[in-house]
Amino acid sequence: PNAGGKSTLLKLILGLLQPDKGNIKVFGKSPDKGRSRIGYVPQYPAFSRDFPIDVRDAVLMGRLGETRWYGGYTQEDKDIAMNSLMAVEIDNISNQTIDSLSGGQLQRVLIARALASRPDILILDEASANLDAISQNAVLGNVLGARREQGIIWILNRVSDAEHFAKIIVLKSGRVVETGMFEELSTVQGEFQTLLDE
Repeated sequence: PNAGGKSTLLKLILGLLQPDKGNIKVFGKSPDKGRSRIGYVPQYPAFSRDFPIDVRDAVLMGRLGETRWYGGYTQEDKDIAMNSLMAVEIDNISNQTIDSLSGGQLQRVLIARALASRPDILILDEASANLDAISQNAVLGNVLGARREQGIIWILNRVSDAEHFAKIIVLKSGRVVETGMFEELSTVQGEFQTLLDE
């Protein structure tokens, strides 16, 4: 539900916020040390459209820190970027500048950039909210297919999409109130079923 604490939890995992008490470990380390293994697409990305860059180069930025420090990007980097663009179905606009994109196209660019970093965990905070229903379904299916071996934390704006995930965690007022698989949570009277029925 809205104001359930989802975005706050993600910011704690990323080390963008500090917990009031206790501590958080990401891959056994503090969030500031472990977050290099995380790809993140925020709910409301702060991404300047004035920056003179095309879609392909924006996605290649996901390879920074993953590749060599001199001489530009390798062919492998370029292949990874193109595969990431294909995963979100925008490889056909790779030469367009980002200032010419719709909100949904820009969101796909940012998802592709996160995919290109090849993270161990991909965190998407309502990353498909700017997409129409057809695009949401395509991106969801393609990202899940591309990320079969790695973890995904995806805050969903359509509760019904949760059926595609191995584990569902329901937060309410900053607390975990339910966890489980779609099949079990959708058949038991509880917070998840209430959200599903809305």
